[in-house]
Amino acid sequence: MRFRLNNISSVFVIMAIIMLFSCENNCQTQKSSQSIDAKQRKESMEKANRYIVIQENEAIDDYVERHQMDVVKTGTGLRYRIVKQGDTELIKRGDVVSMEYEVRLLTGDLLYSSKEDGKKTFLVGKGGVESGLEEAVLHLHKGDVADIIIPSHLAFGLLGDGDKVPPRAALVYKIKICN
Repeated sequence: MRFRLNNISSVFVIMAIIMLFSCENNCQTQKSSQSIDAKQRKESMEKANRYIVIQENEAIDDYVERHQMDVVKTGTGLRYRIVKQGDTELIKRGDVVSMEYEVRLLTGDLLYSSKEDGKKTFLVGKGGVESGLEEAVLHLHKGDVADIIIPSHLAFGLLGDGDKVPPRAALVYKIKICN
């Protein structure tokens, strides 16, 4: 009887150990499978984002070519050209900038203008405007007239502005920096 109880106990312990290792291996397999799925999702998203950026850059390049614009392209993808140079100092962080503007899509559709909405005034370096617009004015002088093409990631991004700017829209600004 004692021998039988010992055998049953041993069998029970062995089965418990097998189940424990089996569960652990299964859990590790699930974790491994989940990490592979997460990695594949991340790689797919990165690939899709690269494709979107390439498409947008091609659309902007096409716009520049169609309008025969000689632009400067920054490292962020912002493009600008100075149409008329002002005769004052370069704008810097901390300056208050006031501008007349028109904002259009690459299709030419007018979204906003200072004629309807009033001049845009902001403190450079404090936000409150598209990051691409802030970057652009740092290349300009007070009094400049310029064309600026802002890629969507420097404008309103994936969501748009919730009003007139659609999702993932590059914007064309025509501005005049007021003195």
